[in-house]
Order: sequence, then structure tokens, then C-alpha cells
Amino acid sequence: MLILALFLLVIMSVPAWANPACAVCTVAVAASLEIARRLGVDDSVVGVWAGAFLALLGYWLIVWFDKKKWNFLGRDFWLIVLSVAMIGFIYINKLEYNPQPILIFFLDPFLFSVILGAVTLILANHFYQWMKAKNGGHAHFPFEKVAVPVVALALISLYFYFYPLCQKANELYNF
Repeated sequence: MLILALFLLVIMSVPAWANPACAVCTVAVAASLEIARRLGVDDSVVGVWAGAFLALLGYWLIVWFDKKKWNFLGRDFWLIVLSVAMIGFIYINKLEYNPQPILIFFLDPFLFSVILGAVTLILANHFYQWMKAKNGGHAHFPFEKVAVPVVALALISLYFYFYPLCQKANELYNF
């Protein structure tokens, strides 16, 4: 209990910086990934959120590099690419992962959904910035910055969740 109290005291004493994503959301996505896999959610759906989480880590890394004033050519691009590339650790034999035999663009479905999740988060953030600029620099409603990426990721997740059902229906009815 004392360690928890000290940890909370240290966290509260750290100054806050403007970040591209909410820290609570980052931790919530990270924790929910393992829970979803244990509940039997399809790996493609989990991959969408894992890709978004890794892109989010890339954004946090960019903020940290800005704080340290470390600048170099293509810095933001390479930091995002390297953070999303961390998903390669799933293919190490120590982690339990059984890829499906269906390949999408010569990638297994999990890796494809990870890349799609990262790209969706990045595009949703750019879309939010565009909408905000069109509205005079103000959000249309509270927490729009969170809602736009979450809705985009939820739509992609719904597609991946229901796609196997549609595929089985097509096979049954010969569509």
C-alpha cells in the first residue's frame, strides 16, 4: 500500500505536457489487448487495436524526442515505423501465436490488421486536425479528439469481427 501511495505521489508531481493522445487511453488499450485475447476475441480485431496502440507509442516517442530536442531528417516517420515494427516480437517462439493460413497482401491477418490499425489511428488524427481547422481551431464537441480515432478503430474492428461470418456465409450459400 505504501508503494502504491509513493507511486501516485510521484506521478502527481510530474509536470504535464501537451500530448497527441491521452495517457489513460494509452494504458487502457494496452491492458485491454491481453484481456481481449483471453476472452477469445479474434486476433485480427486485437491486431487493429495493437497497431493503434503501437502508433500511439510512436506519437509519445515523438513528444519525448521533442522534449529532448533531438531532431533529424525523417525523425517522425522513422519513430512511427519503428514503434509499429515492434509487433514483430509476436513472431518470436516464446509468444503463443498460431497464424491463420489465409494471407492478405502476402501478410498473415494479424500483421495486416496491425498495420491497418496503425494507419487508421494516424489518418483519424489527421482527419480530426482537419475538422478542427475547418471549425476555427475548436473541436465540434467535447472529447472529439478521442472520439474520432476510437470510432474509426471500432468500425475497422467490427469489419474484422464480422468478416469471418460473412466469409462462411458466402461459402455456405455459394455467393
